[in-house]
Amino acid sequence: MTPTRKKKSVPRKKRIHHQTSFSIPRAEQVQIQQYLMRWYQAHHRQLPWRDSIDPYRIWVSEVMLQQTQVKTVVPYFHKFLAAFPTLKDLAEADPGRVLKLWEGLGYYARARNLHKAAQQLVSLSDGRIPDRFSDFKALPGVGDYIASAVLSIAFGKAHAVVDGNVKRVLSRLFCLDVPVNHSSAHGTFKPLAEALLDR
Repeated sequence: MTPTRKKKSVPRKKRIHHQTSFSIPRAEQVQIQQYLMRWYQAHHRQLPWRDSIDPYRIWVSEVMLQQTQVKTVVPYFHKFLAAFPTLKDLAEADPGRVLKLWEGLGYYARARNLHKAAQQLVSLSDGRIPDRFSDFKALPGVGDYIASAVLSIAFGKAHAVVDGNVKRVLSRLFCLDVPVNHSSAHGTFKPLAEALLDR
């Protein structure tokens, strides 16, 4: 008689609806941090904006990467920074030249807002890029994601940068039954990502 195989039980996903606060035990937090860092060290891509913690360069890259593939952005990033190596250079540039260098990337409002923000900072703070979340997010064209990315990478601030990829990773790590692509999901994934940060 052939023995019957036992079916492996598949863990059921937890149902979490709009949870806005999480408490992760320190040991688990460290374990997850180490796991993610090991993966990054083994698989990360060499990209030109990762060679610097200059907030201007990181800001430009994050704006360009909105709705645009990385391989498309790389040559535009090099051209843009060659033309406008500093925030002041961008602020003083002719709007037409800024848009010309952006030509082909699409979503031209990104370029206009970046130019306006540069002019605003040069006019009001001598070109100093703010390191406070609320101040940076108040700039034209800057939302939660870009503010978090620039402040965490350039200034070492503890702000979680949450995009679709991060949501998918968190969903798998914590077995969440939350629709990753739904707008309401951000209210769950953002605080969960924040709970993994060192404070």
